[in-house]
Amino acid sequence: MKILVPIKRVIDYNVKVRVKADGSDVDLANCKMAINPFCEIAVEEAIRLKEAGIAEEVVVVSVGPQVVQEQLRGALALGADRAIRVHTDVMPDSLQVAKLLQKVMEREAPQLVILGKQSIDADNNQTGQMLAALCGLPQGTFASEVKVAEGKVSVTREVDGGLQTVALSLPAIVTTDLRLNEPRYASLPNIMKAKRKPLDEIDAGELGVDMTAGVKLLSVRAPAQRQAGIKVASVAELVDKLKNEAKVI
Repeated sequence: MKILVPIKRVIDYNVKVRVKADGSDVDLANCKMAINPFCEIAVEEAIRLKEAGIAEEVVVVSVGPQVVQEQLRGALALGADRAIRVHTDVMPDSLQVAKLLQKVMEREAPQLVILGKQSIDADNNQTGQMLAALCGLPQGTFASEVKVAEGKVSVTREVDGGLQTVALSLPAIVTTDLRLNEPRYASLPNIMKAKRKPLDEIDAGELGVDMTAGVKLLSVRAPAQRQAGIKVASVAELVDKLKNEAKVI
């Protein structure tokens, strides 16, 4: 079985995000970039399925400019076998990414696609569902447990009322939640081996997807700063302030 894992390059979640002075976008200058955390979980799950003897090959794919190679090599160091970069210098929206991934799937014919449920930059939570709709494949979203057996994938997903388990016929699309697994760290020998693993490049134009922007970013604003708290001398003073100043009781 071949598993395809799309990943995205984002600002490292430990970095404090800054907004450009003109409010046009997030300031990426000198920012540490990383694999989107949900995508990293997807890579880990695919590698575990391979280690269990369920999958034979794990292929990672990403859409973006040349710098995306850094994250693809990182995924190869974690244990993926091969990488594909779909080259584009524009920032694609969720639907464009889904259409590009659909074309890659037609070339690769994977039996299972595992991707993060959302990215921590745009937070759209759309690409997995759009990809499943475009390909006409069953989907299991927000997976907290994945089991593959007898041509089916069983996905336990977190819903408002608790847990729901769905059985999907392969091929299928699965999006990962935080509690699915704990990603491993790449060892130094594996980082060195990753440099020799194949990384193919495809121009987005070759896939026949219209890259004209359908979504326009108008402005970005930092959240309003919170006011400093105060200390009160007694419970009576606290109740008075909550009632007369905050007006919450």
